[in-house]
Amino acid sequence: MKAAAPVLEWPVDPADDLPLALWDAAAVARAVGGVASADFQISGVEIDSRDVAPGDLFFALKGEATDGHRFVDGAFAKGAAAAVVDQHREGPHVLVSDTAAALEALGQAARARTQATIIGVTGSVGKTGVKEAIFAALDRSSRGAAHRSVKSYNNHVGVPLSLARMPARSRFGIFEMGMNHAGEIAALTRQVRPHVAVITTIAPAHIEMLGSEEAIADAKAEIFEGLVPGGTAIIPADSPHFERLRDHALRHAAKVVSVGRAAHADVRLLDAVPAPGGGSLVTMDMGDRRVCYTVSAAGEHWVVNSLAVMAAVRAAGGDLGAAGVALAEMEGLKGRGARAEIAVPGGGTALLIDESYNANPASMRATLAQLGQTVARRRIAVLGAMKELGDFGPRFHAALAGPIAEAQVDYAILVGDEMGVLAEQLGKSPAGPLGKAIRFAHCRTVADARLALADFGLESGDAILVKGSNSVGLGALVAALAQQEG
Repeated sequence: MKAAAPVLEWPVDPADDLPLALWDAAAVARAVGGVASADFQISGVEIDSRDVAPGDLFFALKGEATDGHRFVDGAFAKGAAAAVVDQHREGPHVLVSDTAAALEALGQAARARTQATIIGVTGSVGKTGVKEAIFAALDRSSRGAAHRSVKSYNNHVGVPLSLARMPARSRFGIFEMGMNHAGEIAALTRQVRPHVAVITTIAPAHIEMLGSEEAIADAKAEIFEGLVPGGTAIIPADSPHFERLRDHALRHAAKVVSVGRAAHADVRLLDAVPAPGGGSLVTMDMGDRRVCYTVSAAGEHWVVNSLAVMAAVRAAGGDLGAAGVALAEMEGLKGRGARAEIAVPGGGTALLIDESYNANPASMRATLAQLGQTVARRRIAVLGAMKELGDFGPRFHAALAGPIAEAQVDYAILVGDEMGVLAEQLGKSPAGPLGKAIRFAHCRTVADARLALADFGLESGDAILVKGSNSVGLGALVAALAQQEG
C-alpha cells in the first residue's frame, strides 16, 4: 500500500536553527574574551542590580561614583544567572579585564550574529517617540520578532547594552543614538551599523557644547557613517539644514529619502486634519502611492514624525498597513506626551500632559502649540528650565513668551533660575492675543512650583502641561499630580 503524501509540509525557517536562549556561557566568554567559571544560559542583560530579573547576566560596571562589583551579591539574590566581573567572585561568572569593554564586545557580537534589518534613529527632538513608533510597526508585522533599545538607552553604555539584549532570532532591530558632543554618534553608529538611518529634526539642543545649529546638524549626520552598503538615509525635508544633511547622507547612503511638507520631499505631507477623538488624519504621497492613516499622538510635530516612521518602515521592508495601525494605537510615552485625567478638588477631572523628560527650544514651541490646540476651560503651563544652551540660554528662554501667548495660557509656572528672563519678558507683556494678561509665577524649585500650583487651584476642565529638562525634576510634580488620577 502506497503511503499517503503529507497534507502540509512544515515551512523551513533558518531561524529555527538559532539558539532559544539569549546567550550561553561559551558564547559570552568567546564574545568578550573572558573565562567562564561555569556553564549557564541567560535570558537578559542588565547593568543595574535594582532591575535584575531571574535569568539575567549582570555586568559589574565601574562608574565615577560607584563600582558595580559591590552589587554582584545583590544581583544574584534577585535571580541573576551569572555576572561579568573583573575579579573572582562566588557564583557563575565570566572573568574579564574590563567590564565596560566586555559589554561593548558583547554588543558587537550580537550585531555580528544577527540577520535582522537594523534601523538607527537620532535627532534633536522626537527620536525616542519615532524609535518607539517604528518598533511598534515592525513588531506588529513580524509578530513579535522586533527588538529595540528601551527608554532612552542611547549613549556609550545604552547602545551596546541594547545590542547585547537583541535575540538572535530578531527580524528587526531599532536603536536610538544620542549625543552631547561631536564624534559620539560616529562611535555609536559604528556599533549599530544600520541598514536605515533616520534623523528626525535639527534644533538647538546641546548647543552649549557644539556652538551652532550647523555643528549640531554635522554631529547628527554622523549616523550615516555607520550605514551598511546599500543603506538608506532618511532626513527632514523642511529643515533649514536640509542641504547640509543631504550632502552628508550622499557620502554614505545608496538612497536618500526626505520627508516633510516641502515640495521637494520624497515622502510629502499632502493633508492633515484633526481626527475624531484626538490626533490627526494624515494623507501623504510616497511617490508611487498615496497613503492615508491616523496618528493618535497630538501635535503638528507628530504629523511630520509619522512621515519618517512610514519611510523607515518601508525602507526596512516592513508593512505600511501595520505601521498605520501602530500609529493609530500608539499612546503618549511617560515624560514625552503621556496624557492622564486627574481628579481635582470640588469634583471633576483635569487633563495632565506629561512632557517632563526633556526640553529644548523646538520641543517647547511644539508642545505649547499643542497645548493651545487642546480644548480646555483653562490652560496651565508648568515650564522648567532648558539646559545645555550655554550663552544662548537667555535668548531662547525669553523667546518662549510668544508661544505662551499664542497658546492662550492662563497661568504659567516657570521653574529654575534660567527662567528669570522669561518672567521678565512676560512681565513686560501686559496682555495676550485676547487682551487678557498672562498670569505667571517664577519658582526656583519644584517644591515651590507645587505650592504655586496649589495656590492657583486646579478646576474641572483644566489642561496642565508639565515640561522641562529632566534635571529640573518636574517628574516629581507629575507623579504627585498623577496620584489624583480620576
